[in-house]
Amino acid sequence: MEKIIVYEKSTCTTCRKLNKILSEKGIKYDRIDYYDQPFSKKKLNSLLHKMKISAHEILRKNDQMYKSLDLKNKKYSEEEILDLLVLQPDLIQRPIVEIGDRAILARPPERINELFEN
Repeated sequence: MEKIIVYEKSTCTTCRKLNKILSEKGIKYDRIDYYDQPFSKKKLNSLLHKMKISAHEILRKNDQMYKSLDLKNKKYSEEEILDLLVLQPDLIQRPIVEIGDRAILARPPERINELFEN
């Protein structure tokens, strides 16, 4: 099996639920708290490409930063949103799970099963 990497925030309830699911299945994986080891723009862009979603789609729309920047109403380019995500990790939905050339936003955490299907 390919190496599994979970990008998370250690205090996130959804991340903890995902960790429990993986542990119960006996799946070994690496955990990266992207607050301790921030995403580079290149890495985040690579994960978005693997998830086949835009930077806009991974925004945490209920986050205070999202509201204060008025991201709902202002027209930001994908590049500008990507820059914001790198600078403000609170804006990133989590957890993100990467396996080789595939990745998924594991919200809800049960979505992890999609990565193990053929």
